[in-house]
Amino acid sequence: MTITLVTGGNKGLGRETARRLVALGHTVYIGARDAARGRAAAEEIGARLLAFDVTDDASVSAAADELRRREDRLDVLVNNAGVFEGMIDAEQASAAHMRDVFDVNVVGLVRVTHAFLPLLQESASPVVVNVSSGLGSFGTVLDPEKNESRYVTPVYSASKAAVNMLTVQYAKGLPRMRVNAVEPGFSATDLHGLSGHGIQTPEEGAEAIVRYATVGPDGPTGTFADRAAPLPW
Repeated sequence: MTITLVTGGNKGLGRETARRLVALGHTVYIGARDAARGRAAAEEIGARLLAFDVTDDASVSAAADELRRREDRLDVLVNNAGVFEGMIDAEQASAAHMRDVFDVNVVGLVRVTHAFLPLLQESASPVVVNVSSGLGSFGTVLDPEKNESRYVTPVYSASKAAVNMLTVQYAKGLPRMRVNAVEPGFSATDLHGLSGHGIQTPEEGAEAIVRYATVGPDGPTGTFADRAAPLPW
């Protein structure tokens, strides 16, 4: 039985990823800051709740201790929890905005990965998936043919560029693990409130996450891709 943790798993892409992995036979723990919403989502999809806040050291540490009491290892960690503080442009971007977004998207990812690393190291085939964005790709945002080039999002984009670099560094430093970054694509979730033409469903957005959450020990590591193809850093 594959033991999997999906942070931010009570809604949106996290919930759909958790649902798909449950259907594939994983024992899935939903990481959720709101215990009531997390419990409701877990019950609906057949997952289990692990309540914690990725911005709080003590909360994350306690969650890792709780998972160790319940399981002897963690096989898959999906770092999905993230925030998008709207279309903050270059003139609006401030240290406060940067601090708030980085604390969830970057520091939160490191906080969770560090806390659960001992459990991952107990797995025979540990996997880490970091949910990133094409808005954090230098090659994508500078390509006039790409939709992402239309947006100026210095705070969010910088946070996802940091996620991409963390992915490469973890992959280099933890060679026994498969560590990859994925771009789910513009999906209809409440992260940004976008919907309509050209916006994917959460089911479509979860495809790349699920694909990389289920790689084997000989699978790729240190890569960045969407559901169709590799992406430029």
